[in-house]
Amino acid sequence: MKRLVQRHFGKVWMALVFAFLYLPLMFMVLFSFNSTRQDAAFTGFSLRWYEALTRDTKIVEGFWLSLKVAFTTGVLSAVLGTFAAFVLVRYRRFIGRTVFSGMVNAPLVMPEVVIGLSLLLLMVGAQNLLGWPERGMLTIVLGHTLLGMAYGMVVVQSRLQEMDRSIEEAALDLGARPHQVFFLVTLPCIAQGILAAFLLSFTLSFDDVVISEFLSGPGVSTLPQVIFGYARRGINPTIYAAATLLITTVTVVVVVYSVWVARQTRRRQREIAAAARSAGTS
Repeated sequence: MKRLVQRHFGKVWMALVFAFLYLPLMFMVLFSFNSTRQDAAFTGFSLRWYEALTRDTKIVEGFWLSLKVAFTTGVLSAVLGTFAAFVLVRYRRFIGRTVFSGMVNAPLVMPEVVIGLSLLLLMVGAQNLLGWPERGMLTIVLGHTLLGMAYGMVVVQSRLQEMDRSIEEAALDLGARPHQVFFLVTLPCIAQGILAAFLLSFTLSFDDVVISEFLSGPGVSTLPQVIFGYARRGINPTIYAAATLLITTVTVVVVVYSVWVARQTRRRQREIAAAARSAGTS
């Protein structure tokens, strides 16, 4: 009996953890198809809340705004995070490196409330002094980029540290200039890390509420803000339908990305094996 418990304890514990994390999502998906507004009993299958979702202008406008903000944030975070990671990994010694590293990593450990409040004070001061920027999509993008860049930098930095430097040195020996080495050698090698940084920043931006609440202006609300506002006013199954669509979209993106990474890894392993065989026969 003791041996049986030791053998299956890890599996049972993992199953309980997954159930704790994902059962609430499953119930929410289930009740998004409920025929009534009740959240205590499933009274029948219906698509009425998905139809109501298409007629809710606040949710539709919030979705498109969140999509634009998240895409812009993902691109900016991936680019800035890549450059920051390249500086920290390739240039070990320069004046202010410690300060630069601390400033880049600070958003990772700083509460979002503090980030949002400090950015709000900055934006209000800049608007009073310069008349720009007005709170809206631009300020939300700037706030999300500050947070997303830090996460993107960590992802790309780990990929750069694993990269074989001899490839870059070989390109330099063959006459390539430093900028050619960066764009033709380094970037292709860290492309998966950059894509992962984009997806992570996109996801963080798309579901952010705290920073968006501080930096959004009148009449500008992202989808998480709209959902949060609805949830404070009471049960609305339209929220369940919107959340179900978000879960489905994120799941599809994660699965597609995982399949792509797995295929790229297998192709790289085949190329390495083929190169080793050709080197052995020659």
